[in-house]
Amino acid sequence: MGPLVERVQNQSKQALVQWVNGVREACCLHRVIIYSLRSKQLAIRTGQCFLLNGFIFLGSIFVLKSVIIPALEWILPGHCRLINSQQPCSFSSILEFYRFLRVGLVQLIYVLWFYPLYIFSLILSNIWYNDIAKYGFFALENYGDHDTKLSDQKEPQTSQNTVHREKSTDLEGVMISIAEQLYSVLLLTFFLMEVYVTGFIPYIGKALNFMLLSWLYAYYCFEYKWNLSGLSLDKRLDFFESNWAFFAGFGNPCVLAMFLFSPLVSCGFLAILFPLFVLTATGSEADKIVALPRRKWRGAELGRLPIFFIADYMSMRVLKLFSSKSHQQINVNKAL
Repeated sequence: MGPLVERVQNQSKQALVQWVNGVREACCLHRVIIYSLRSKQLAIRTGQCFLLNGFIFLGSIFVLKSVIIPALEWILPGHCRLINSQQPCSFSSILEFYRFLRVGLVQLIYVLWFYPLYIFSLILSNIWYNDIAKYGFFALENYGDHDTKLSDQKEPQTSQNTVHREKSTDLEGVMISIAEQLYSVLLLTFFLMEVYVTGFIPYIGKALNFMLLSWLYAYYCFEYKWNLSGLSLDKRLDFFESNWAFFAGFGNPCVLAMFLFSPLVSCGFLAILFPLFVLTATGSEADKIVALPRRKWRGAELGRLPIFFIADYMSMRVLKLFSSKSHQQINVNKAL
């Protein structure tokens, strides 16, 4: 039992060190300033994210909570203002109508303003996240070799040389790339469903939900960099699951805002913070960071944690189902 206890202790220490390293890498927000100074396009995109999600979206919520709702409560009161509270209120039916009207007006504001604004922000922010990751990758790769203020014509050319210099251009390579993208979408979709389901588990559901969300957003943050560097999907998943403690620590600060505020407010904060963590992930040398504790505890490896096991199983089942249907359709066409 002595060697076993020592091995468990060493693995626990290594997991803790990896987790702390992940949190520290996520909090290296000074990289955002450095990369923004190197790339004008990056500074513009980051500013647009702050303007839309911070000033407009969160600002609208602040105005609703602090100005509009108090004004409606004053104009349409929900209680009878009597000096002697023991006397029955003779306007109870009117006050009920006021309360109903006030709630209806607030819901109308949500339907006509906040929900469309949220959908618009979600679509536009996802487009901007790709640009932020791309410009941050360029700022990191080209610093010291080229002018930091790259034009829009130069950066796509650099992207093509960087991403595709080791990729095959034949039909087989294109089909493999499409298959990887399809599998990745299915994998993350099923993993997101898994995150949602775990939230309903009694007692440990919230903790599991927090941990799975941390891994999910950590993967999202690093996926932009891995796509731009041309790293294959199987290597991404192997590296991610082999260093699960590091990525759990990296995703914890990103997800923390979702558990501190209401759902709508947390979405606004997450939309602001997510591009910042994408940039910190772009500048992170995760492979070198996770290698240091491994050298110290060489005999007590953490091992690979199958984080995406359920999502992988469901994705493969769906792909096999569509594959069998396509083969059946081909055979039917041949018979006709």
